[in-house]
Amino acid sequence: MAARSEPLSEYNRRRDFTKTREPKGAVARTHAGRKRFLVQKHDATRLHYDFRLEWEGVLKSWAVTRGPSLNPEDKRLAIRTEDHPLAYGDFEGTIPEGEYGGGTVMLWDTGWWEPEGDPSKGLKKGKLSFKLHGSRMKGGWALVRMRPRDGEKRENWLLVKETDEIASEDGENLIKENITSVVTGRTMDEIAGGKGEKRARVWHSNKSTAANLKAGAIAENDNARRRSARRPSGKLPAFKAPQLATLVTKAPAGETWLNEAKFDGYRLICAIGGGTVRCYTRNGLDWTEKFPAIAAALAELDCKSALIDGEVVALSDAGSSFSALQKALRTGASTRLYAFDLIELDGKDLSREPLIERKEKLKVLLDSLGTTAATVQYSEHVEGNGEHVLAAICKAGQEGIIAKEAKAPYRSGRTRSWLKVKCTKRQEFVIGGYTPSSKKGRPFASILVGTFEEGKLVYRGGVGTGFGEKVMQELAAAFARRRRETPPFDSVPRERMRNAVWLKPDLVAEVDFAEFTADGHVRHGSFEGMREDKEAKAVKLETAKPTDAAPGAAKSKPSAKTNKASPTKGDTDVLGIHISHPDRILFEGQGITKIDLARYYAVVADRMLPFAADHPVSLVRCPQGGQRHCFFQKHTNDGFPEAIREVPITESSGETENYMYVHDAKGLVAAVQMGTLEFHIWGATIDKLETPDRLVFDFDPDPSVDFTTVKNAAVALRTELADIGLQSFALVTGGKGVHVVVPLVRRASWDDAKSFAKAVAQNIADRDPDQFVATMSKAKRKGRIFIDWLRNERGATAIAPYSSRAREGGPIATPVGWDELERLSAANTFHIGDILERIEADTDPWRDIGKVKQSLTKKMMDSVAK
Repeated sequence: MAARSEPLSEYNRRRDFTKTREPKGAVARTHAGRKRFLVQKHDATRLHYDFRLEWEGVLKSWAVTRGPSLNPEDKRLAIRTEDHPLAYGDFEGTIPEGEYGGGTVMLWDTGWWEPEGDPSKGLKKGKLSFKLHGSRMKGGWALVRMRPRDGEKRENWLLVKETDEIASEDGENLIKENITSVVTGRTMDEIAGGKGEKRARVWHSNKSTAANLKAGAIAENDNARRRSARRPSGKLPAFKAPQLATLVTKAPAGETWLNEAKFDGYRLICAIGGGTVRCYTRNGLDWTEKFPAIAAALAELDCKSALIDGEVVALSDAGSSFSALQKALRTGASTRLYAFDLIELDGKDLSREPLIERKEKLKVLLDSLGTTAATVQYSEHVEGNGEHVLAAICKAGQEGIIAKEAKAPYRSGRTRSWLKVKCTKRQEFVIGGYTPSSKKGRPFASILVGTFEEGKLVYRGGVGTGFGEKVMQELAAAFARRRRETPPFDSVPRERMRNAVWLKPDLVAEVDFAEFTADGHVRHGSFEGMREDKEAKAVKLETAKPTDAAPGAAKSKPSAKTNKASPTKGDTDVLGIHISHPDRILFEGQGITKIDLARYYAVVADRMLPFAADHPVSLVRCPQGGQRHCFFQKHTNDGFPEAIREVPITESSGETENYMYVHDAKGLVAAVQMGTLEFHIWGATIDKLETPDRLVFDFDPDPSVDFTTVKNAAVALRTELADIGLQSFALVTGGKGVHVVVPLVRRASWDDAKSFAKAVAQNIADRDPDQFVATMSKAKRKGRIFIDWLRNERGATAIAPYSSRAREGGPIATPVGWDELERLSAANTFHIGDILERIEADTDPWRDIGKVKQSLTKKMMDSVAK
């Protein structure tokens, strides 16, 4: 078919627009995103497959007479036909006999294509090579034009599969095994008969596109669920802590930002795979059962596995509403998930890809649910024009916008590559009390709220409106279980002290308010709902930062508020230590660089050093970043930095070697400069090497053991140790397991510590041999938890609290409270951003560990001995 100045001229020529209302072919505006491809199985005069590629605003089209084949030896005739409008790409149904192209049409495959070279030049020269990313057609393909014969009126091309891992000698199976619609799951006969539809989808050329759509002639992908059962399921992705936005004063300028509506709901991280769906809150709580319809919709996605970030909302007349969502959770009313990021797809980590590319993949994935699948929808965005978008959002009565850097990776924790701008003042507050009501039937007049600042609950005023009758009764019941005699606030105005009822401060409310008064109290506050997904200790006053200070994701820095010394000195110095290769990516999933990690340790040092300082330390060094070419090192070498100190230790062999230890934050940073990703510490300090200051019980599960079983085992050990007279603390390792840590006054010997730990572990294993084992044998550990007591012998090490791990995503070994442990879904939940948030919120579950004074006694030793 000869080149034309008007791509749709042939399409228009074949239709008499004086007799038909069918839309005249119009070239669509081109876009910079991925271009669509599709195949429509068409039973017209003869059965063929219409192969279409989106290019220059139209669908370039070929009729493949025998259909595509995966065998590179099969060269399938592909007759070039007229270009089609993009609107035809959604068509599945029937064209009435007698009309042009009359017959049944199935959407046999859809996806996007990746050209090699300039497609326009390829079409002109007669060879077009490309990769297909469809549900059925994948890998490399080529369209090659045959030499034209004299008098030939049509362009004959060949569709050929290139030799790659997708190619197969059984090429015919591609069409033999795939006989249903990739969109609706129907056969050709079912499409022809209108099976499964409220009305038959028949395309009439005398109707407009809108009329055909209304009549049901254009497939809306609403039955994609039928094919999800046929696609093999991949491994369920692990929970990943969400990326969080920084509150700023105004919308950022520039076209590099994607502006999305800020939804008024609950954040959900949704994992699909392994034949199941799990929906997690931002803190890793499993809330799948709260949103069964969303989980069911996600199960229908056309993928092996996926990890999706989004916000669940309930819609009111004004848009998304948090109070409406609260009501929906109580009554079972419908909710909707707005998905705005795709972190993982079919086992591939996408977090390092630019946001704009992740969103394109997400849109394609969600298209498999169809436009009628309203339960899960794609969160649209506007490129640039942030101030105009914000003005429109605010005018519509919505909460605000989230501006995201288009090229930024996905990074857990609060970053400045995501910025939020609010239309109104709204944030979370901790409920610390209430004032009784004099009105009959009203349990309280107002709630008294505050925020945690530097570990103290600061009073922020009273909130007396926004409570429905049912909500008030539910809150009154919750308050009755939390009453206390003294105020939880650091200080309270005298007038509030007279009749207030004080509460344990562990409930979090969302409050909309006009402004703060001069003394920091909310004015005209209105209750919006309870935040069950947020921890009270993490609630602090949220103040907007200057927008101009928002750098790109790669330049974001951890806050250093809690560190006495500034962690940076120049762009590549941290605490006076020069960081070479500062932009080297250490954790690809998080986009964390070498200098990011150095700054993290500068900030976390005050929390980490009480446990790690002056203990012999072994380092896991990965000089090339990530998990590549790592090695374990416990002895010093020549040329080590001064900040990493050395101490001579006589080993069991009688030889004396120089071991490493760190004394201060500079030592931690210097280790990072050397490529360190993990710190493993002895259970004793260099001044009293022969008397341990802690016991560590490492619950190390076989991969087949779920985390709930591990948590329960750790809690059971806590109870057992308490019965003996020992207080213990929990640490999630950043891997699979949990450490139960017992602080000790330094009196017992290593032999005593080892004997006691071994006896405790063996007793547990003997009582429940089906669940536990106390020996290292891998064969015996199958399906069980190994209680590793060997951490308690001289020279053994355990991961240091707050150490990063040389694992995918860069999880952190994190101290947790026992009640918090029970809520966690995995041991690798925490990442750098989460730890920095905990520091800013002054959340420290091990705050009192240094006050515990206990030691191993003969009575304790005897109680566990057999």
